[in-house]
Amino acid sequence: MAITVHETGYGKWKIPVIIIAVAVVICIAAAGILLKDCLGVSINEEGKRIEVAEGDGTSAVAQMLYEEDIIKHPIVFKIQSRLGGYDGHFQPGSATVSNGMSYSQILNMLITPNREATRITIPEGYEIKQIARKLDEAGIVGWQDFYAALNPQDYDYPFLQNLPQRDGVMEGYLFPATYEIPDEMSAHDIIDLMLSAFDSQFTQEYYNRAYELGMTIDEVITMASVVEREAGNDEERAKVAGVFYNRRNSGMKFQSCATVQYILGERKPVLSIADTRIDSPYNTYIYPGFPVGPICNPGIESIKAALYPEVTDAYYFVLGKNGEHIFSNTYEDHLAAMGNSDPTMSVDGSAIENQDGMKQ
Repeated sequence: MAITVHETGYGKWKIPVIIIAVAVVICIAAAGILLKDCLGVSINEEGKRIEVAEGDGTSAVAQMLYEEDIIKHPIVFKIQSRLGGYDGHFQPGSATVSNGMSYSQILNMLITPNREATRITIPEGYEIKQIARKLDEAGIVGWQDFYAALNPQDYDYPFLQNLPQRDGVMEGYLFPATYEIPDEMSAHDIIDLMLSAFDSQFTQEYYNRAYELGMTIDEVITMASVVEREAGNDEERAKVAGVFYNRRNSGMKFQSCATVQYILGERKPVLSIADTRIDSPYNTYIYPGFPVGPICNPGIESIKAALYPEVTDAYYFVLGKNGEHIFSNTYEDHLAAMGNSDPTMSVDGSAIENQDGMKQ
């Protein structure tokens, strides 16, 4: 007797459903790739200068940006230009696209008539107050306006979510770089430009790595800021980070002079014992672990060091007479190393009045 197997409704629709699901996943992945570039271009230089000719339309501008390796998706750029009402409004002249600018920011810049830009460099390790002062002195934006625009809720970036309450809440996230800032750009737009640059540099790999370390992004940037202020050069950054992780994991205090200097509001070359006893959540001589937040805006090398610290047995370091740090595994070795350094130097190379090194 022949047995006939009837195709069920499930079997009939199984393959189409799988195809649709795969197509949806592919579309979502593609959208993510497109969105990343739209929200912040990634170029190999801090800024790239372009020239818009009289009569250039959207297609010509999009093609130029693509050929200059500034944008990756000219079709998306053209769609955004059309939907945003930018078509037909591009102004001739030169312009500089900074690393991390979004498509919207580029479009807004290109429709600005008689645009002039001021080039300004924000050094690695600058604090917010130093950035505000530099922008003010350059005549770009008043420091009062800059401070008034420092509200995390006004910017849509994942790393600004759920930041703890503290003074200078956005410290650490204004990425140090060279910027071309068009005249009349608002304080909000300048801050957004710096945040966009941070966003383009802090890749998904770094988010994943922070998760592996069991750290929040804020803790990573806080560690990076300490490394930025303590390391003498790029070669030392990962090892300096390793020392502070060792101290944190063993329950020891960081005892970083840089955190006290942040409290004082100056890079005081010699700290007094009274300075190290100031009651502040930033004072790592009093409170164990991380300070309450970043103490400066670190560069990408310090961020990498915080994410990928050197595995070391060292718990101490002191600045040697040759200008390089001497790392030690034990306090006894540290005391010996101090014999080859300024005897008033602390573990991080800063001087402390009447204090002979670090004692637990």
